[in-house]
Amino acid sequence: MNWFGRKAAQGTARPALSRVYGNWSAPAPLSWEAQVRAGYLGNAIVQRAVRLVAEAAGSAPVAASDPGLAALVAATSGGQGLVETLAAQLLLHGNGYVQILTDGAGTPAELFALRPERVTVEADARGWPVAYRYKAGGSTAVLPAEDGAGRVALVHVKALHPLDDHYGAGCLGAAAGAVAAHNAAAKWNAALLENAARPSGALVHDPGDKGMPLSAEQVDRLREELAESFAGGANAGRPLLLEGGLKWQALSLSPAEMDFLALKDSSAREIAMAFGVPPMLLGLPGDATYANYREANRALWRLTVLPLCAKILGAISQGLSGWLDGADLRVDLDRVPALVEDRMALWREVSAADWLTAEEKKALLGVE
Repeated sequence: MNWFGRKAAQGTARPALSRVYGNWSAPAPLSWEAQVRAGYLGNAIVQRAVRLVAEAAGSAPVAASDPGLAALVAATSGGQGLVETLAAQLLLHGNGYVQILTDGAGTPAELFALRPERVTVEADARGWPVAYRYKAGGSTAVLPAEDGAGRVALVHVKALHPLDDHYGAGCLGAAAGAVAAHNAAAKWNAALLENAARPSGALVHDPGDKGMPLSAEQVDRLREELAESFAGGANAGRPLLLEGGLKWQALSLSPAEMDFLALKDSSAREIAMAFGVPPMLLGLPGDATYANYREANRALWRLTVLPLCAKILGAISQGLSGWLDGADLRVDLDRVPALVEDRMALWREVSAADWLTAEEKKALLGVE
């Protein structure tokens, strides 16, 4: 049994929803690769939520204290931007590792994001990280936390984990129960479509006056004929010709089954909440939290994207402070398209304040 599998209980297959229904035993957690395959590659809501936040963070305009520093952060590695990669890693894994690579003159030339599941923190006797063990394939490399001059050689960006000193907690783990429920509901819907998009029924045999029941051979043959001729979406609506005292009785969905179908939408909303994405932006029904799409997009930037960018850029700035004096990276809020209305409202309020001088207004607006 696993988070996203199915479990046989008392001869009946049931979805692995132990987080939802407490009377089922708790499954063992999956490996990181299995979590990503089932929770990200196999779930449209998780993938869209992560890409929405990560791509927005990668597109955020960055203001740097030095043009060389801005170019260093804006450089792509393998076709992906540094900030976008780190944002996705923080959302899924909870950790991001940036290796500072230097040129022949000892100047930072590249910032390379490592795969977080391949990194292990090596701590000293006091618990402080002194090195990072990176394992890829069959080889392992030990990367020191600082170089010989005491400068940071590897930047560790992590999300808050209150029970761990060295590793952060990602959103995928918190959403594991909702992802399991959503995947199980998707399989349920697919099974309904395979069965002509309607609930199953029962063949009732009337033995008549002679009272002769069907033999085991007749039951097996009837089951095979039904599976070959009437199962699947291609046979939807095909008439069933019955004889020999057989009659068809349709079975409607029980209230528990109807509740299970509605579970998919509630699970999708819980996934969106775990990743900090307004459900309206994911096309989920029944979301009346925001008046319109534009308001939901502004909330996404204010509540999720900007704090995530601040964490990433702040960690990189701190790591490069020993290499570049006064290294400072931040998001240029005046160039974020989603915040245009907020910026215009601020300008109108400041412009209407007649008791302020022109220099004071410039200072409030951050204009030099």
